Amino acid sequence: MSEERREAQYPARLKALHWLVAGLVLAVWPLGYFIRFTRDEVKLDFYLLHESLGFLVLWLMLLRVGARLTAPALPDAAPGLEGVVARAVHGLLYLLLVVMPVSGFLATNAHGFPLSWFGLIPIWSPIGKAPEIAPIFSAIHAWSAWILLASFALHLLGVFYHHLIRRDSTLFRIL
Repeated sequence: MSEERREAQYPARLKALHWLVAGLVLAVWPLGYFIRFTRDEVKLDFYLLHESLGFLVLWLMLLRVGARLTAPALPDAAPGLEGVVARAVHGLLYLLLVVMPVSGFLATNAHGFPLSWFGLIPIWSPIGKAPEIAPIFSAIHAWSAWILLASFALHLLGVFYHHLIRRDSTLFRIL
């Protein structure tokens, strides 16, 4: 690896959190989408797994935000408008990866289903059963899921653009 690539790399803790969250999201998002197609006798098991993994994403994202705030700043990979778009997409991804699990957690609590993390640890509900606000949290969760998917697609387009068209070292910063 060239000296330039080594200097521009993210710290190992940020790389690990990036790929761990990415892997979990690639499992949690489709799991949440396909719950509606599961048989009733296994639906609650799918919800438990989806919610438990989503709650894990929340905590990993909070760690990631803390790690990002304490990591030395890397130089921008792209100047001008391209850099603005890249920062906006990254900011949106960070925001959504906190809003989604929080809104999902609050929605299930408001619908009257408290979270038992992986069926082992009961998680305190800040709102309890509140059917009057449950649809609001559910809508926030659903809309943020679709916006997350679009943001993820933009993120991937940026990765492909940098790696295949510009042929720069942007991708190597996170590998």
